[in-house]
Amino acid sequence: MTEDRVVESGAAALGISLSPAQLAALSRYLDLVVEWSGRLRLTGARARDEAARILVVGGLDVLPFLPETGVVADLGSGAGVPGILAAILRPLARIVLVDASRKKAGFLEIAVRELGLSNAEVVCARAEALGREPGHRARYDVVTARALADLRVLAEYALPLLRVGGIGVFPKGRAASGELAAAARALEILGGAAGAFAPVPGGGPTVIVVTKLSPTPDDYPRRAGLAERSPM
Repeated sequence: MTEDRVVESGAAALGISLSPAQLAALSRYLDLVVEWSGRLRLTGARARDEAARILVVGGLDVLPFLPETGVVADLGSGAGVPGILAAILRPLARIVLVDASRKKAGFLEIAVRELGLSNAEVVCARAEALGREPGHRARYDVVTARALADLRVLAEYALPLLRVGGIGVFPKGRAASGELAAAARALEILGGAAGAFAPVPGGGPTVIVVTKLSPTPDDYPRRAGLAERSPM
């Protein structure tokens, strides 16, 4: 099975129908990942077929939860998953790709340019810094992140960025239920509530969706690194 067929099949399993233009953009994205991955250590997937399965198909599970419009932040975007995928498949949304690594942010800028993603922009910054900037705090409809941190840490990163009523979408696989239980106190303090959901009908609950119910206290996020060193 070719990489395009792998991507089409994986999308179809999630109820996502890809247009020829979207499939071509995803194919070009795979080319870019393979071209730059060795130099920048973007991902463990080195071959194109691996990247198709691990990055694209594996990264599409957030799409059923993303609205068609709105402003989305992808924290720790790295190789562009799921942010680049969201920019391709949600052309009416504005996607902000956030990464603290200058090298990875550089790759994201290349990908945005090469793919012609006029609805995407790259911000090189830590999530804690953005959460304290007036231009970013409480400005986002959706915040997502993949393989970035434990939910207790993600809650402190994401909830300050979300407007009240906005959502955080975090793929967690089998860890979803455990992380959800451990994050109950953090979510309450930060103004959120969460549940675990299945992206595939009949599947297990593997994606955590956090809803922001009330404003996050001004004390959060704490200074850089504290959320990771001392999770709430």
